Amino acid sequence: MMMTSSAAVVFAALAVAQASAPALAGDLSDGSAAAQPPPVVEPFDPFLVRLKAVSVKPDGTGKVFEPFPFSGDDVKVGSEFIPVVELSYFFTKNIAVQAVCCVSYAPINIPAIGGTIAHAWAAPETVFAQYHFTDFGAFEPYVGVGFDYAHFYGVKTTGFLQPYTLSVADSTGVAGQIGFDYMIDRHWGLTFDVERIQIEPHWKIPQIGGTGDAHIDPWVIGAGVAYRFGGPEGSSAVRAPD
Repeated sequence: MMMTSSAAVVFAALAVAQASAPALAGDLSDGSAAAQPPPVVEPFDPFLVRLKAVSVKPDGTGKVFEPFPFSGDDVKVGSEFIPVVELSYFFTKNIAVQAVCCVSYAPINIPAIGGTIAHAWAAPETVFAQYHFTDFGAFEPYVGVGFDYAHFYGVKTTGFLQPYTLSVADSTGVAGQIGFDYMIDRHWGLTFDVERIQIEPHWKIPQIGGTGDAHIDPWVIGAGVAYRFGGPEGSSAVRAPD
């Protein structure tokens, strides 16, 4: 009888310990979770503006058509050095769209006759779809493909063409780019890129019916500063969408 009572006490104690074990484990789990630091939140700024100094180096050659005595000769457009403003919007940390705006004033040359036949203002507006690589820390390379629309205005003829009016048609074409941003901090960075743009306007002189084309097709090489903004600051920063 004595042994039976002792056994009952032991079994009762074991049952109480088993019942309290989950609650104790829960208390320990809650305490350890509370002691862990909060997850790191990655700030995300969807807008990026770049201000660059750009060298525009036309690489193509057009032709002069009839009735000029120099028909068949090459037509080239001179190089320019211009400022450029670019604005990008990031849909995710990797995918962005970029708009490029610039204006240049370039000479139109016919090398065979050794002179400039005109000067023209050009406003090429380009939109790129970009992919940004984000696995290299502050160094963020990217590639882009896009579409260009070039408008020409303020054309002035020179030399033997000065008495005539030169009309240059607008041009559309494709574009490609490769470049990188190097972010110094969350907002400020340095930027560099190389672009190739298809610009091939047709031109004519209405008074004499003369026509020609100019395959400008420039390489555009630029460097400057970048500023990223648009995201919430401080503790309210949000993680970049994937």
